[in-house]
Amino acid sequence: MSEEKSRLDELLADPMVQLVMQRDRVNPKGLRWMLERARARVDDPSLPPAYMVARECREQGICS
Repeated sequence: MSEEKSRLDELLADPMVQLVMQRDRVNPKGLRWMLERARARVDDPSLPPAYMVARECREQGICS
């Protein structure tokens, strides 16, 4: 498993993050898919900018 996936797994497993995602009705599997897809589209393998995350989240119906 890559270090990036390990960090993402750790982040998504955090109880506080889970509470916020639940409150915002964010699907964890959908969020993971969206982040991996956005990261694949940029040359830099780091987390995509917030505006890309928000746009993709709305377009895919992952976030309300």
